[in-house]
Amino acid sequence: MRDIVVVGASAGGVEALRAFVAGLPADLPASVLVVLHLPAGGTSALPAILGRSGELPAHTARHGQPMELGHIYVAPPNHHLLVLDGTTALSHGPTENGRRPAINALFRSAAIGAGPAVTGILLSGVLDDGVAGLASIGSRGGLVMVQDPEEALYPSMPRHALDALRVDHVLPVADMGAVLAKVTREDVELDGAPAPSSLMRLENDIARRDPAAQLSREPEQLGRISGFNCPDCDGSLVEVEPGTTYRCRVGHAWTAEALLEAQGNAWERAMWAAVRTLEEKASLSRRMADRALGRGNSGLAGRYRNIADEAAAAASVLREPLDVSGQPSPEELTRS
Repeated sequence: MRDIVVVGASAGGVEALRAFVAGLPADLPASVLVVLHLPAGGTSALPAILGRSGELPAHTARHGQPMELGHIYVAPPNHHLLVLDGTTALSHGPTENGRRPAINALFRSAAIGAGPAVTGILLSGVLDDGVAGLASIGSRGGLVMVQDPEEALYPSMPRHALDALRVDHVLPVADMGAVLAKVTREDVELDGAPAPSSLMRLENDIARRDPAAQLSREPEQLGRISGFNCPDCDGSLVEVEPGTTYRCRVGHAWTAEALLEAQGNAWERAMWAAVRTLEEKASLSRRMADRALGRGNSGLAGRYRNIADEAAAAASVLREPLDVSGQPSPEELTRS
C-alpha cells in the first residue's frame, strides 16, 4: 500500500497543515510525516496544534521511532526528519536552502526508503524547497500532490513544483484527505520501482551525516566549481545539477532560487553594516566637536563637524534605497 505520506510546508504552512489534518480520516492506513520550516531555537507547538485539528494523534518525531499507521510525526526544530528502515530518523546534518529541518531531505529519504509507497505533498511556502524532493518521489514511482496555488497564502512552492515536474493531484488542502483515503489503500509493486540514482543516495547520506558521505573529498567530485560561495559557511559551491542545485564541501545545499535570496540577504546586511558604521562615525565626530568647542578650539570643532556631516550624508545616501524598498534592518534580519 501507499502507506507513507510526507508533507512539507513553509510560510503560511500552519494554516494549511491544520486544514490538511482536519480532512484526514481517522482510519487512514498510512503514517504521515511533516516538515514545517521552523526557527532553530526552542520547541514547536505544531504537534499539539495538529493533534487538536483532526482525528489522528500527532507527535514530535523521535530518532529510531517505528512509524505507526494513522499517526502524524512532526520534525522538531533544528533537526532533519528522515525515513530510515520503517522508522523516523533525526539528523543534525547540513542545512538545505538554509533550513534544518528541510523538506527536500525528508522527501528524498522517503523516496529512497519506500519508493512507490510514498505520497509527497507540498503546501504553502516561499521559494522552492521541496520541489527537488518531490521529483525524487516521482522518479521512484510515488505520487505527487500539490496545494492549489490559488488558495495558498504563499503560492511560490506549489507554483515552482507545477512548473518543474509532473504532478498527480493539484487540490485545495481540505480535499486532500479524501484523495489520500483512496490512494493509500492502493496496492503498489515495490520491486518494480526504478532504483534511486547515485546522487540521490549521496545526498541522503549527507543529510543523515553518514561518515562515509562526509565531504572530506574535493568538492569537484560532486560537480563543477560554480564560482559562488556558500552563504552558510563561505565555502566554494559546486553545481550538483548545472544551474539548479549547489553544495559546498561540508554539505550545505542550495537551489538557485534559495541561493539568490540568501545572497540578497548578505548584501542587505553589508549595506546596513555600512549605514551603522557611518552613523556611529557621525555621532562620535559630533561629540568630539562638542568637546573641542568646550576647550575653545573652534577650528578643531569645525573639522569634526565637517567629518560628521560627510558621514551622515553618506549614511543617508545608503539608507534611502533600503528604506524605500522595505529591506529589514540588521536587528530585524537577526530576529528572522
